Amino acid sequence: MVVSHGTGGSGSSMEWLVRPLHEAGFRVVALDHHGNNFVDGYEPEGFLHIWERPRDVSFALDALAREQLLGPVGVTGFSLGGYTAAALAGARVDPRILWAVLSGTIPLPEIPEFPGALEALRKKHPLDEWSPRALDAAAADLSDPRVRAVFQVAPGAGGLVTPESLATVRAPVGIRWGGADTVNPYDVDTRPYLEHIPTASGASAGPAVRHDDFFAPEPADPTARVRVGREAATFFRHHLST
Repeated sequence: MVVSHGTGGSGSSMEWLVRPLHEAGFRVVALDHHGNNFVDGYEPEGFLHIWERPRDVSFALDALAREQLLGPVGVTGFSLGGYTAAALAGARVDPRILWAVLSGTIPLPEIPEFPGALEALRKKHPLDEWSPRALDAAAADLSDPRVRAVFQVAPGAGGLVTPESLATVRAPVGIRWGGADTVNPYDVDTRPYLEHIPTASGASAGPAVRHDDFFAPEPADPTARVRVGREAATFFRHHLST
């Protein structure tokens, strides 16, 4: 089982997902995505080259496979980690929308963990030199055939992925979201996954649950992430036991 954290988080912040999965009998790896975790530090690519995240997971699986036999693999993730999980099952970024964001045609919402991330990226990588390679990489098929099931929590980047790619997903996908999530709103970020992935099913974690309730030290609803963690374990026990 691989756990992918949200923007600017870390594997250690995902204990609420790791613990119930471990208690359910899974071997669990919680990644620190390079340039996007608060342990090692931030880089603009870590926040804006989101297609590198599923490659991190495949890299980790390759390393683990050299040490021990892998059984059926599941991937779960929170926020941008939710996109990461879906990409490993076949979701692809739309390069046209990505280009509109990176070129400034579509405003990029401020990233609290890294204000000015887009400007920092442009400083390191001039658009005219960098864009063709980046857009090709972003649109690539990042699916990993070892991934047999996916569980998304308050997923991000739903507005960046193509409905056509979501329609190709065959692994079972479970989704949970907060009804009061204003960071990754349901209509923008969750609905595309739920409506276009043919194998997807999901439920709200509660009408008053916010994005912060999945990671804040003192969440408004302290039961939300506990319940969702248990539901993730149940989902994977069902789909990875056959």
